[in-house]
Amino acid sequence: MEFVSSIIIVVLATCFCSDLCTAIDTITSSQFIRDPETITSSGGSFKLGFFSPGNSTNRYAGIWYNRASGSAVIWVANRNKPLNDSSGIVTISEDGNLVVLNGQKKVFWTSKVSNSVTNASAQLLESGNIILHDDVNRVNIWDSFQQPTNAFLSGMRLTTNFRTSQKVQLTSWKSPSDPSIGRFSISLRPLNIPEIIIWNDTRPFWRTGPWNSRVFIGISDMSSVYLNGFNLVVDNREGTSYLTFAFANTTAYFILTSDGVLEEKDWIDEKGVWETRFVNQITKCDVYGWCGAFGSCDSEKKPICSCLRGFVPKNIEEWNRGNWTSGCVRRRLLKCERINKTGEVGKQDGFLTLSMMKVPDLAEWASDVGEGECRDKCLNNCSCIAYAHDLGIGCMTWGGNLFDIQKFSVGGTDLRIRLANSELDEEDNKVIIIVPVVIGIITIAICIFFGWRWVTKRKAMKERCKVQQLGKGEARTSFSSEQRNPARLQDLPLFHFEELATATNFFHLSDKLGQGGFGPVYRGRLQDGQEIAVKRLSKASGQGVEEFMNEVMVISKLQHRNLVRLLGCCIEGEEKMLIYEYLPNKSLDAFLFDSLKHDLLDWRKRFNIIEGISRGLLYLHRDSRLRIIHRDLKASNILLDEKLNPKISDFGMARIFGGNQDQANTGRVVGTYGYMSPEYAMNGRFSEKSDVFSFGVLLLEIVSGRKNTSFYNHEHCLSLLGYVWKMWNEKNIVMLIDPVISDPRFHSEIFRCIHVGLLCVQEFANDRPNVSTVISMLNSEIVDLPVPKQPPFTERQNVMDTEFSEQSQKRFSANNVTVTVIEGR
Repeated sequence: MEFVSSIIIVVLATCFCSDLCTAIDTITSSQFIRDPETITSSGGSFKLGFFSPGNSTNRYAGIWYNRASGSAVIWVANRNKPLNDSSGIVTISEDGNLVVLNGQKKVFWTSKVSNSVTNASAQLLESGNIILHDDVNRVNIWDSFQQPTNAFLSGMRLTTNFRTSQKVQLTSWKSPSDPSIGRFSISLRPLNIPEIIIWNDTRPFWRTGPWNSRVFIGISDMSSVYLNGFNLVVDNREGTSYLTFAFANTTAYFILTSDGVLEEKDWIDEKGVWETRFVNQITKCDVYGWCGAFGSCDSEKKPICSCLRGFVPKNIEEWNRGNWTSGCVRRRLLKCERINKTGEVGKQDGFLTLSMMKVPDLAEWASDVGEGECRDKCLNNCSCIAYAHDLGIGCMTWGGNLFDIQKFSVGGTDLRIRLANSELDEEDNKVIIIVPVVIGIITIAICIFFGWRWVTKRKAMKERCKVQQLGKGEARTSFSSEQRNPARLQDLPLFHFEELATATNFFHLSDKLGQGGFGPVYRGRLQDGQEIAVKRLSKASGQGVEEFMNEVMVISKLQHRNLVRLLGCCIEGEEKMLIYEYLPNKSLDAFLFDSLKHDLLDWRKRFNIIEGISRGLLYLHRDSRLRIIHRDLKASNILLDEKLNPKISDFGMARIFGGNQDQANTGRVVGTYGYMSPEYAMNGRFSEKSDVFSFGVLLLEIVSGRKNTSFYNHEHCLSLLGYVWKMWNEKNIVMLIDPVISDPRFHSEIFRCIHVGLLCVQEFANDRPNVSTVISMLNSEIVDLPVPKQPPFTERQNVMDTEFSEQSQKRFSANNVTVTVIEGR
């Protein structure tokens, strides 16, 4: 009997717990919440309940991120009708709506589903969306993502129906302490070329510029890498457009503040705070139309507003006082205007090209028109006053006033402004130097320069003849006709030698950044002020035309925030140069292995570098249009930008894989010993796993602060891998950690990185994880890690130096049968 009673009690308890568990994220008419009760989404990310914003005692029903600190409200139900006490209830009404009531059962907010539902429930999802569900017909009848407040979450859609003009948009709070609808809203404008607009009541306040299927071209630093999950879809059949995003491995959302500023907030677990990663308005130039019609805004100039060339201020007094909204007017009539007003024909109009611009608002669009045809189309239309062409958009033309033009320091598009021919001639005449002395100096300088070029070319021709006479086909320094095929260099800007010589002060030693296997690298500054890094192929380099063309072919097709950006190349005579974005902090080894600088790399910065390298490697292996094996991943090939974010560089050794190809062999092993996987160093076999091996070595160097080559004369260990393996087996991992980062608070994370590093450098490729698995391990998405196996190149041979020298000379026998351990160098 006692046994039966126990069974009944267990069953009842189980049923009770089951009901409780299923109700933890759900509201029904019988399972409601009363202030201060809450429900939590299944994964624990979000809560729904009542809250009071800062400096306010009013109570609102809303959803917020469930964080121990730094909670953030992302949706408010009764935002325009707060409760003034804590008697609030969230429940399902008799007609099936989700409602907010006070203690007297008065409705303060309702989901307003028109069709009455007899049996409904509301569930808070792990996405932050609360859905109202018809339990009888098993359909969703309402959700909060369709009625957002001021937050834009992953999976949410900003939608516009360009037939009915119905929108799903964000609206700002009135103030940080008042969630009621404020002045600002953000929505997708349903033009031929979609773009996102922030509105101040009914006036534009900020805009992204047109969408070109990859990025919004009016956001200067939005590369296709920064895109990172953004997607804009135009459904002509349904008559809708929508924008959504999904970030990988990051908890992030966007919020429209009460001041009309759009901010991206990222959760930083280590700090327990939300960090602002993106702000749409940094300067006054970001405010819509700050410089008025035909005015251009440049935040790096003073004053920031100026009239476009060929235009003058409409109100000079207001302009001089800094009130630029009155804008500018054209100084001289265009040809069509001259014919209509004076009968004068004159010369044909021309176009002034403005580079790196945010194009004006309200463009006319023709998607299937090439750039040349776009120019003719504008020139033949009297009302057309400007045009631009983007590969992802097509032809854009403008008539009427041009508003919201901005000059960027990076990014942007070429904008071509229509001017009277006399305006172009006048400006051209200004550059003509009429002073005889100046003309003489310039002439002499030109003669000296071309004389120098002639002597240089003669010398180079002699050297080439010598090389050809010696029969060294591998050392030739000019391209064959096949290698110069323009199709292989499509979409990549070509720079002139003179332009790069000027930019680098004629390759002066003071501008030399360093020396690599390819040749010297120089810092330069182009005429438009952009800083660049110029990598110049050296005749003494072990690399040559093949590596040059390989790097051009590979990296010109890649775009990612953790890959260095190739801006162009130069191929003139004997000169072969690659032009990259300039990164002020040089390479990782310049920090990591420098006794003065390595203190600047605390653990948070090092982990960010590790994550960045792994994300860049994942893009190469899996996410890019091409599948790339780098083959020379090492600390000196990781460049750091001004914020110490890593960028993988030097793709001269990289190889492209086919879609179904997993590995390849080469008869020419290139790269850096110590970072090479054993199968590549010994057999020339490379794959994704050979890059993973190099990454593992690099990871262990970052954690330990020691070069792999620093163990050459070590008593017991042949390499860093041997030292790490020895400490691992002795359970003395703390000894591995660089003292700069040896903070007990980070030990568990550092130990995990060492564990992952050892998994990456296992001797056999099949035992190593791929990069996507490595990222999951680093971010603790995979909790239980396998036990690593012994890495290669770990044991020190106990021989005298002379004996080692003899053995190293006999590493491979005549018939290639005998192989000894290769030392990492």
